[in-house]
Amino acid sequence: MTDISRRKAEHLDIVLSGAAAGQPGAAGFGAIRFAHVALPELDLGAIDLSTRFLGKTLSVPLLISSMTGGPVRAGAINAALAEAAGHLGMAFAVGSQRVALEGRGTAGFDRSLRQRLGTALPLLANFGAAQLKTWDGPDMARRAVDMIEADALIVHLNPLQEALQAGGDHDWSGLLGAIERLARGVSIPLIAKEVGNGISGALARRLIHAGVSVIDVAGAGGTSWAAVEGARAPDDHIRQVASAFHDWGIPTAEALVDVRAAVPDVPLIASGGIRDGVDVAKAVRLGADLVGQAAGSLPAALVGADAVAAHFRVLIDQLRIACFCTGSRDLAALRTAPLLSRRS
Repeated sequence: MTDISRRKAEHLDIVLSGAAAGQPGAAGFGAIRFAHVALPELDLGAIDLSTRFLGKTLSVPLLISSMTGGPVRAGAINAALAEAAGHLGMAFAVGSQRVALEGRGTAGFDRSLRQRLGTALPLLANFGAAQLKTWDGPDMARRAVDMIEADALIVHLNPLQEALQAGGDHDWSGLLGAIERLARGVSIPLIAKEVGNGISGALARRLIHAGVSVIDVAGAGGTSWAAVEGARAPDDHIRQVASAFHDWGIPTAEALVDVRAAVPDVPLIASGGIRDGVDVAKAVRLGADLVGQAAGSLPAALVGADAVAAHFRVLIDQLRIACFCTGSRDLAALRTAPLLSRRS
């Protein structure tokens, strides 16, 4: 096992232990309440949760967000996630393909994922922005997309994690220009995604100007990668440094509102601390086109596709009932559902 593969396996173990989980409510959705509609005048079973993303129709506005676990477990995890997403009509984003792109094994990334998901649903490739310092970005992007027959490429932003990681990528100078060159050099849509600390409206505007097509705000409130790196730190000094950043970042709900105001016509994904279908409904109400969950579905992914599907069916039913109890016959109506005034 390579050092990178070993690191990713350690990441998975720490996330599964719960040691890096965000505190309940940290994503900011608890401060938002819908006005309950006691007479919805709707048929619950007729509520339409479908949406369009990247030119494809999804049954529900859900994305299985990027996860990884090293080559040993990644294959089984990815297969279960892709199969469940295909069965439920959801989008699927793979974790970082760096190991596979650098020729250190397939790391669970091959065209079988497209076969499991199906051709009608969005599949998203993924690598880190920091790699653009040394890679031929357009070439690697084409390889990443071709490897799994993806519809778009996520370029993930994780400066805090890299700053706390032993041997991490610490030079982030010039990366916005590298992203712009990547966008000019490929024809595939680019998605800029944080990994759990949020993207601001101001940065979203710069990314869109650079050629990015979609923003995933990936805010604070879910897995803390500062806590993950602190847990696997090789010495007490790094653990102490990391401890100050466990709750660092823009809460997902706040990031979503800020980015939607800054780029009103750009497709947005909300991820980071999405705990249930009511959070999904709130994220859609605040401007999300898709809502992603990663760590919340990971235990099910270790069991298999049926367990993943069962997990997401709960979220889907919760979302449907939230629509019902706000009088929303579809997602367009949910986006205008009345909210209660915030108490001071």
